[in-house]
Amino acid sequence: MTDLIPAWIDGTLTPVEKLDAHLRGLRHKAVSVFVMRGGDTLLQRRALGKYHTPGLWANTCCTHPHWGEAPLDCATRRLRQELGMTGLVLTHKGQVEYRADVGGGMIEHERVDIFTAVAPPGPGPAPDPAEVMDTRWQSLASLRADIAAQPERFTPWLRIYLDRHADQIFSAAS
Repeated sequence: MTDLIPAWIDGTLTPVEKLDAHLRGLRHKAVSVFVMRGGDTLLQRRALGKYHTPGLWANTCCTHPHWGEAPLDCATRRLRQELGMTGLVLTHKGQVEYRADVGGGMIEHERVDIFTAVAPPGPGPAPDPAEVMDTRWQSLASLRADIAAQPERFTPWLRIYLDRHADQIFSAAS
């Protein structure tokens, strides 16, 4: 099955195969989720089988909506699929846009709907090993220090989010 995502071609939103959008550097829709608990944010380390940025640390969940899929529905779906997390109340924190080289001749040029959620105490995520090889809860200050010390261990978009959009994402997280 072809994975069609919404991308802009000549100013018109068009269904495009996901890999083609990345190879062509087309601006496309995406969602990113940050799940918090206490003062920590849940991070995931991308599985080694991912076609770009394998093994790098990223925010809780990030993906592309299917053609015709609402951003909230997409975020809810991917939290369940990637991390086995359900029942979280997602709060829309607005949109951001970025463009980043993700290696292998691919560009992520995304208009991203950002969501946050608060996880209750108790058991953590149950990751799908095809998507996520590890998870950890980390404070924002500690994450910033880790990124400053070893930026190559983190996805370009996570570095961009913290550098340019942290106030939008983490202010009054609910």
